[in-house]
Amino acid sequence: MKALGAEPNLVIYNTLLDAMGRAKRPCNGLSPSWVTYAALLWAFSRARYDDDALNVYKEMKEKGMQLNVILFNTILAMCADVGYIEEVVEIFEDLKRSDTKPDSWTFSSMMTIYSYSGNVSEAEAMLNEMLEAGFEPNIFILTSLIQCYRKFKRIVDIVTVRTFNQLLELGISPDERLYGCLLNVMTQTPKEKLDKLMGCIDKANSKLGQVVKLLLEEDDGNDNFKKEASELFDKIGADLRFTSQWSLNLKGLSLVATLTALHVWINDLSKVLESGEEFPPLLGINTGHGKHKYSDKGLASVFESLLKELNAPFHEASNKAGWFFTSKVATKSWLESRSSSELVAA
Repeated sequence: MKALGAEPNLVIYNTLLDAMGRAKRPCNGLSPSWVTYAALLWAFSRARYDDDALNVYKEMKEKGMQLNVILFNTILAMCADVGYIEEVVEIFEDLKRSDTKPDSWTFSSMMTIYSYSGNVSEAEAMLNEMLEAGFEPNIFILTSLIQCYRKFKRIVDIVTVRTFNQLLELGISPDERLYGCLLNVMTQTPKEKLDKLMGCIDKANSKLGQVVKLLLEEDDGNDNFKKEASELFDKIGADLRFTSQWSLNLKGLSLVATLTALHVWINDLSKVLESGEEFPPLLGINTGHGKHKYSDKGLASVFESLLKELNAPFHEASNKAGWFFTSKVATKSWLESRSSSELVAA
């Protein structure tokens, strides 16, 4: 290939590495080294080739090869992403038996797998182990823990408030992901127990708190709600335009938060169209890697149905799992048709 000036692609590289890693006899007097296995493990894990990555990991164990914390974290993150709970636990125990010490990324992967699979006691134990090791949880870990608590509806309001206060004590600023998580908890909490949760939302985002209060007050006039909601969504829209106007990252969000973010983003794009600003050639939406072992459906499959309902021109990419793309021309045409429909309906 080099002689012909042809560039090898990822498939060729992976095939070459795979052949080297699976070689059962020396080739030209050489056998795979630790570096070879490390490269294989890292590549397969990053590409989410789960079976291949786990096979390489087992071979390294059998040969007595020591993994560093980066390699442990890489394969733990892959297992967490695809929902391999038993494998995560086994690998973490291997890590603790080795000379390698876990770091904050290690605990983050463990918290992710336990939280999203609903293992509350294991998630709490892992959080305590993380704190004892001298690492502070970040907003992603605490948000996933709140999502985990939703499994126990009788006490979800109590433990959510406790976790939220812990987040503030650590000096962590709430973000949109946490807002969506708190709103999800509220949908599962009886109205008479919402006061403390409302206090959390007020502290996190006072404008959002006003909107939620108006939603809960049955006798409140509709005009006040529209005013508060409009101001809130305008603010969110401005933030999204600044950071991710041409792509929307929904990975890790709940369905409710996904719907909210999508509608805000569409509203923002409509404003761009009205202003006459130029669109980029390509627009994308990232929903993550799709189906998880502990979930009936991945966000990508649910999101695809939603896009069809909206008649949106986004189509799932064949070479990038969880991504939906569309062109500038298709986007502008779709937004214009939506605007026309809204005018007719008005």
